[in-house]
Amino acid sequence: MIESFKKELKLSICRCCIAALLCGCGGLPVPSDFSWYEYNQTETESEAYTESCDTDVSAEAADAASDERTADAENGGGIEETSQESAVEEENAGFLMEEAGHFAYDSLDEVQKIWYRDIEKALGGMEKEVRLSWDGVGGVLDETDIDTIFQCVIIDHPEIFYVDGYSYNKYSVGDKIVSVRFSGTYNCDEAAAAEKALQINAAAENILANAPQNGSEYEKVKYVYENIVLNTDYDLDSEDNQNIYSVLVNHKSVCLGYAKATQYLLLKLGIECTLVQGTVEEGEAHAWNLVKVDGDYYYVDTTWGDASYQDAGSNSIWYYNSSINYDYLCVTTSQLLRTHTPGGYVELPVCTATAANYYVMEDALFYEYDEDRLRELFERAIAEGKNDVTVKCADGECFQEMKERLIDAQEIFNCIPGDIKEITYANNSSQLSLTFWISQ
Repeated sequence: MIESFKKELKLSICRCCIAALLCGCGGLPVPSDFSWYEYNQTETESEAYTESCDTDVSAEAADAASDERTADAENGGGIEETSQESAVEEENAGFLMEEAGHFAYDSLDEVQKIWYRDIEKALGGMEKEVRLSWDGVGGVLDETDIDTIFQCVIIDHPEIFYVDGYSYNKYSVGDKIVSVRFSGTYNCDEAAAAEKALQINAAAENILANAPQNGSEYEKVKYVYENIVLNTDYDLDSEDNQNIYSVLVNHKSVCLGYAKATQYLLLKLGIECTLVQGTVEEGEAHAWNLVKVDGDYYYVDTTWGDASYQDAGSNSIWYYNSSINYDYLCVTTSQLLRTHTPGGYVELPVCTATAANYYVMEDALFYEYDEDRLRELFERAIAEGKNDVTVKCADGECFQEMKERLIDAQEIFNCIPGDIKEITYANNSSQLSLTFWISQ
């Protein structure tokens, strides 16, 4: 018997990506739609075969499975011969990048890793169909494993921008599966993908040419964060917005494009980075990143670092001032959970380190009101040509005191040198930060 299965990536809705900037200035209009992965499964028996020819199909599948076992034996196959290193060191196929990470791969067991390498090679080479290795067939792995492994490949490989989903055929003798054949589904042909890959590589080279190659890991993460925020518009109607092409070439995307482009560029710079899937606030689907800086893990969300979006009716001060929101540059799990809920297919570490947090690195984290430190912070920003300053409070008590003294009592004017024409501010109560824009 042969059974055919197909899974397609269906675009669903998200209205989350500017919600992080809801603040005391009156809040931001929330975008109405956002594209995100959702899988619908349809199961149909192939019309090419009828019940009367099940025996012939099964025999053919059994022969194919026998051929697989023979080939595996001849090659010294088997689970014992596989290892993590073999997946990392194996020669990449087609469009796969050498710098790709293996965070999701490492979460799989040894048998799942075999099919991971099969699917990775198939998608990397845009192959039409591959026979999954015998080690996973025969009840060891099943349909749920295929989906999990496919997702892990996509998580590890932001450069696979042309994949829309997958399908597979399952061959069986009686109740026993004897062969599984996997096929990727693609949104363009190989020639078009090759042309887009050239454009992506050229764009990435231009961006990374100005990166701090000899800088610290934090400086590299900050550079990519700022570059994507400043050069990408949040656009619900942008083309290719589920992949890196939308960000690196078109400069318009949604959260999945932001997260994959962040991952792609950081991997190119030698920074460990993976894709994280989950939800935010009211359960809307969202994507962001997990990075490793100086041996510790942090969360990064470039989408929520960007205030731009396509809303002609917006009167938000974030929109008009085009500021970068640093509240999501290298944050802990506890900070992230105030607005985000991680999910997905891979277990994530608990991030507790704060050494590489933006506000710690920039000396903008306050435990109490300190006018002298605030003045130094504003003086430094003005000397660097900036017109905005964000301060982060360590707890709610400090945050409340900052608001009362800087805003209610207008002591902010004591902290800023020179003649000030106007000060605009916003506060983010979920992340305990206040941002000020200065007009001189």
